[in-house]
Amino acid sequence: MKILVVEDNPQVAETIMDYLALAGHSMDCAYHGQAALQLLTEQRFDVIIMDVMMPRLDGLSTVERLRADGNATPVLFLTARDSLDDKLAGFRAGGDDYLVKPFAMEELEVRLQALALRGARVDVGQLSFGDLKVDPANGLATRAGVTLRLGKIPFQILTHLVRRAPALVSRQELLDNVWGDEEPDSDALRSHIYALRNALDKPFPSPMLETLHGQGYRLVTP
Repeated sequence: MKILVVEDNPQVAETIMDYLALAGHSMDCAYHGQAALQLLTEQRFDVIIMDVMMPRLDGLSTVERLRADGNATPVLFLTARDSLDDKLAGFRAGGDDYLVKPFAMEELEVRLQALALRGARVDVGQLSFGDLKVDPANGLATRAGVTLRLGKIPFQILTHLVRRAPALVSRQELLDNVWGDEEPDSDALRSHIYALRNALDKPFPSPMLETLHGQGYRLVTP
């Protein structure tokens, strides 16, 4: 297998890579999400090991971007968090498996082999919530069969909201997911939300985009 390890702790990354390399696998490494995204535009991998808590771009946001770009490579999340909500968040983000730290290397390899045998995901590219359908790979969105005319940033916001729906998404989460380290001025998100609401809600009898002041945004079904 050709495996990408995305882990910000050099010691943990080195331990995983040494073990899997000795087992005969081809390895590469990235120390944060943005580096992983760049590497994945240049190379193809059979499976990705993704740490959740990382600087610059966390693992959940990284995988969401991969799926939005149409990358269907299986992803195994590594994290110290073991609650059900944490695991569900990983799967909603586009993960395929979840392993809690500390873990046995033998179990990690077996899980990776199972993911590689399963192959690339077949569901990447189409998202839906209620009568809303989003195709991230092609930049298309429809509601009740009507094509929504959206700019690049409102489309990225909508894609993230659909992936998390019906969960509440904080303002900071949207900023991190859409802009990463290059956070815009304070009015940019508000103006893009306004544009999204005009396309998503204004032509239809029931709104889907809900704002909870001081908390964030979420999609609701009419």
